[in-house]
Amino acid sequence: MISTRRNFLGLALLGLTAATVGCTPAGAGAGTRTLRYQGWAGDVTLPELAADLGYLGDVRLEWVGNTTSGPQDIQSAATGQVDFGGAFNGAVVKLKAAGAPIKSVIGYYGSDEAAFSGFYVLEDSPITSARDLIGKKVGMNTLGAHHEAMLGIYLKRNGLSPDEIEKVEPIAVPPVNIEQSVRQGQIEVGVLGGILRDKASEKGGLRKLFSDFDLLGAFTAGTYVFTEKFLKDNPDTVRTFVSGVAQAIEWSRTTPREEVVARKVDILTKRGRNEDPAALRYWKSNGVAEKGGRIVDQELTLWVDWLAERGEIARDQVNLADLYTNEFNGVAA
Repeated sequence: MISTRRNFLGLALLGLTAATVGCTPAGAGAGTRTLRYQGWAGDVTLPELAADLGYLGDVRLEWVGNTTSGPQDIQSAATGQVDFGGAFNGAVVKLKAAGAPIKSVIGYYGSDEAAFSGFYVLEDSPITSARDLIGKKVGMNTLGAHHEAMLGIYLKRNGLSPDEIEKVEPIAVPPVNIEQSVRQGQIEVGVLGGILRDKASEKGGLRKLFSDFDLLGAFTAGTYVFTEKFLKDNPDTVRTFVSGVAQAIEWSRTTPREEVVARKVDILTKRGRNEDPAALRYWKSNGVAEKGGRIVDQELTLWVDWLAERGEIARDQVNLADLYTNEFNGVAA
């Protein structure tokens, strides 16, 4: 299914402020050492890796199911269905602006030379510049998130006016269908990353127009969040969790790739969720820019500016100091 609905994230957030008022996360009792979370089908998250490596000590992870997207994951954290969630930093900023009492504590994914999302066209496509995208469809996994932001930055940097940018049409396409949609001409551009990007490149016939790494260099793109109440009630648990995830980031960075992949495959296989480990064999990097997932101002101000330019938030709706903290990250400190 392909959706042309814009402002997807804004629609998803309607009513969130009301939903979070007076909401007390079920797992936020004083001193809890169990963290409820959502996973990703066919993937091993950094917290899961940290737990398997023994970096979480006596803090236990309780899997409650799989998420469908980053925005959905952090909404679940904000409303107390889980204790933490992770998403693209633009989604974090927008959720905070909507009144959700959340705060980022550690970066967990990003883009670098090995881990990036590319915008691909057919090899013989006449599209060679940003201006060629006017009137064209660009398929991506989710609207109002990382890929739409990258598209907007690319178009603006290459001189397109706001009116011209409006004529470029981002549409939501299931990731597994994006390559086929480009090859069959249903969309002119498709965003591919990870295993889907590598498999498409192996087949040939596609050409990268640009990538998020081309635009911004190495940067951390997403963070894990907790509610402010959970941070206040459970500082020791959060400190153990954040420092453990930070250790897992550095372990992944310094350990031979083959060993990291083998460990992830072993974790996925032994947890018994009937998943295919094939995608894990393509893992190359988490793409986290700073040591131990340390969060820096520009990783969030970039999206405050982007959302404000789109008219989706006012700049004074969010205070940078309220968006994130590194105080729980023993590795980054």
